[in-house]
Amino acid sequence: MSDMIERELSWDDEIENDRGDWVLLPEGEYPFTVKSYERKRFAGSAKLPPCNQAELTVEIDGGEAGVTTVRHSLYLHTKTEGLLCAFFTAIGQRKHGEKLRMNWQSVPGSKGRCKVVIEDWVGKDGEPHQSNRIKSFMEPEEISAVQEGTWKAGSF
Repeated sequence: MSDMIERELSWDDEIENDRGDWVLLPEGEYPFTVKSYERKRFAGSAKLPPCNQAELTVEIDGGEAGVTTVRHSLYLHTKTEGLLCAFFTAIGQRKHGEKLRMNWQSVPGSKGRCKVVIEDWVGKDGEPHQSNRIKSFMEPEEISAVQEGTWKAGSF
């Protein structure tokens, strides 16, 4: 990410950064920081009825690979309650199995770890593109066990 401070540009500002800060990270597990969220309304689909939607702006730190920002939606519906629980557990607001009243005011600045995948898609220009997408949020216990080397596949 650039060392420059992010800001709105005026109509007559000078520009020079043609490189941009966009990075495609390899699939894997990365630390993230929630930069902001926006309250929206999801219109509904074949799989999910209309409901409230939180659209997160998440910065993912790929270390030497770079830093990228993704948008990730959380849908406030009982069908997606497990995904909401996983997110709030990942950012340390909830322990696995606990009941929680979602505290959205404390979401910006929250940190955790997530699994990132590469998503292939076709743009309006008909050309194939790739972008990162958050596949899942990781529990803090899962992170510390992996980092400490105490986690063993198949052990429970």
